[in-house]
Amino acid sequence: MKIGMFQTPFLRPERTAKQVFQWAVQQAIHADRIGFSEYWVGEHGTLDWESIPSPELVIAAAAFQTQQIKFGPLAHLLPYHHPATLAVQTAWLSQVLEGRYMLGVATGAYPTDAALRGITDMSKNHAMMLEAIDIMQRVWKNEPFQMEGQFWNAGCPASDPKHPLRDIRPWGGEMQMAMTGLSAPSPSITFAGKRGYIPASVYAGNDFLRSHFDTYREEMEKAGRSSDRSAHRVVRDVVVAETDAEARKLAIEGGLGHAWDSYIKPTYQRFGVLKGLLHDPSVDPEAVDAEYLAEHVWIVGSPETVRQKIQAWCDDLGGPFGTLLIYSHDYIDNPEPWEHSMKLLAQEVAPKIGAAEPVAA
Repeated sequence: MKIGMFQTPFLRPERTAKQVFQWAVQQAIHADRIGFSEYWVGEHGTLDWESIPSPELVIAAAAFQTQQIKFGPLAHLLPYHHPATLAVQTAWLSQVLEGRYMLGVATGAYPTDAALRGITDMSKNHAMMLEAIDIMQRVWKNEPFQMEGQFWNAGCPASDPKHPLRDIRPWGGEMQMAMTGLSAPSPSITFAGKRGYIPASVYAGNDFLRSHFDTYREEMEKAGRSSDRSAHRVVRDVVVAETDAEARKLAIEGGLGHAWDSYIKPTYQRFGVLKGLLHDPSVDPEAVDAEYLAEHVWIVGSPETVRQKIQAWCDDLGGPFGTLLIYSHDYIDNPEPWEHSMKLLAQEVAPKIGAAEPVAA
């Protein structure tokens, strides 16, 4: 199993823009050094806890301070960008990173981000995303065209031998793309399967994940593509320390516990996701606290405990998937234990997943 990070970020609203930016770049550099395979950065214009409006700036700042890790926005909210401009910018980043770049795309889920762009009716966001993708793919071909769409006009000028245009194609000629799913059934995972994009599922219970796995496989097969779970990314909170007690303390009393209490739990309740995380339907969602989450939702413990939990999780899912993405949380004031958790996960836990006898779920 590969390990990556989703830098949403979940940082306390009182953090300054400079602190958020520094943390995101430092996390990318550390993730690269310890063997993470991917680093995704969220995009939101108005949210106080998810406070990176320009993931490309974080990616650019980390580009030449890293060696192996791949980067991508997760995701650029396509209705809020002119697609031709975004196509050129993302293709250039893929050239800068020489292939260490992937492009996550989404319609946008938060009304305040839409309102910032003057959009009060989000029912057209999906259609806007489809048109944006079509324009971007045409731009990436670097061939002359001119079009007037429902939402945008765009084109690619013909090259003049006297004034030649630069190559605006992505590195290698193709752009690897991704979409996230936060519901079941998930229109985003369905779309990813139809287009052959990377599927990324935000964890909301195993039934939820199995729905995503099945949907993606079915849509890939309908499109005539082979599919296995190695393409699938799953986002889940994981904390590792030398002992179970240390890990629980780091999770519950640290940035992870604070983010869930103040922001993530209310958000999941609003989107109808929280119920899928409960191990027993009789549990009152209002009673869910950090202690419950550490026991039943997050994966927390020593390297061996976490290995067993992840192995049991994969066994219950009917097999492994490709990449586990962990959220980044607010450990700015004391980063060493959190960075050690990342290192233990990448170097002590992940290499052993599937290497031992399966653990009963």
